[in-house]
Amino acid sequence: MPRSRWFAPAENVWVMGVLNSTPDSFSDGGKYLNMDHALSHAHAMSRAGAAIIDIGGESTRPGAVPVPLEEELARVVPLIRSLAGNGVCVSVDTSKAEVMRQSLEAGASMVNDVTALQGDPASMGIVAGCGVDVCLMHMRGAPQTMQKHTGYEDVVSEVESFLATRIEACVKAGIRESAILIDPGIGFGKNPHDNLSLIAAIPRLKRMGFPVLMGVSRKSFLGALTGAPADDREMETAAAVSVCVHAGADVVRVHDVSMQARAARVAAAIRDA
Repeated sequence: MPRSRWFAPAENVWVMGVLNSTPDSFSDGGKYLNMDHALSHAHAMSRAGAAIIDIGGESTRPGAVPVPLEEELARVVPLIRSLAGNGVCVSVDTSKAEVMRQSLEAGASMVNDVTALQGDPASMGIVAGCGVDVCLMHMRGAPQTMQKHTGYEDVVSEVESFLATRIEACVKAGIRESAILIDPGIGFGKNPHDNLSLIAAIPRLKRMGFPVLMGVSRKSFLGALTGAPADDREMETAAAVSVCVHAGADVVRVHDVSMQARAARVAAAIRDA
């Protein structure tokens, strides 16, 4: 599904709602393992302004343990099938090619991969063959080890170089340039200063010529700034979302869609004035 089908033209920014069907995600683990509860929350996010719902069945928080394939499939595919069947645009947050394949068959419109399609050799072929959108994210290492590898000489240049390399590989594999979004990977193998530097560098990342997705919602760097726990960072998230949108971010990935869609709308209006 081309991005024009889920783009929110009135605000000129996409809001992506997070739906973690996991027991161990950093801020909402265990809340949406029940199918009915998860579906109700997804529809509520859609009504509140989420252009697309990002469904994940494996936590990628620092130190997270990998989930067996069959368990991840059981967590995400029925949700995707139900939501897509009711007209909700869905992204699948996974690094496993088979999860991508079955999720796309169930109706997902996009693949959101924290490994930028490096985690599974078959993933690039599946994305290319289905012609769907894909978000390529920068992460150093894996969730289990990424926060042990946060030393950069120039974090912006290194992230930019990595994304350029992955874009080139994807295009060579047959993925359309118009299907690609990029994500600098806030919180994935970065320290708080790295995260702030990447947010400040959004205009530079935009010059790469691809939509930029920013996932700042409830992240630990916000807690480092204010001391707020993960379940009480919506004010901090709204500030970060507003800065990202004003700087040119095209997509903001958030947990509290109702609040953050409002913040994004105001920031976009100021940016566009």
